[in-house]
Amino acid sequence: MQKNKLNVQTIARLAAIAALYAALTIALQPISFGLVQLRFSEILVLLCFYRRDYSIALIFGCFIANCFSPMALMDMVFGTLATALAVIPMFSLKNIWLASLLPVVSNAVIIGAELYIAFSQPLWLGMLTVGAGELIVITFVGCPLFRFVLQKNKRFMKIMGSKKNADN
Repeated sequence: MQKNKLNVQTIARLAAIAALYAALTIALQPISFGLVQLRFSEILVLLCFYRRDYSIALIFGCFIANCFSPMALMDMVFGTLATALAVIPMFSLKNIWLASLLPVVSNAVIIGAELYIAFSQPLWLGMLTVGAGELIVITFVGCPLFRFVLQKNKRFMKIMGSKKNADN
């Protein structure tokens, strides 16, 4: 793929990722929203570590999923913002474990504050529970999955269109 050129294959790949993120979030809605969140679709944000353009798909997929949130209007704005702040700089990092902390921090702070405003939950509690859920899903589940399983699969890395080598 040439720099800054979208082709049909790239558009299809990005649309599939956005749809997968939204579908997983909505399908697991009871654990995807609320004070305690285990949004397993968030594992997909690690794709942005390998390819910058996946950030478009993840931001859009998050926005779609947040349309179905109990706090839809707030989540559509602030949840999507938290995802954007996490995934846009992710590609520039050299370590997937460090990259995994970007969504942990952005979601803990932004969604924790959102829960405080919407439900009068103690701010620290919202930040702690959202951050812990993100840490479990992305860092403890997602990083080992990508680092030790998916990166070893050359076909997966080729399909994904990774811009990084498997040593990261």
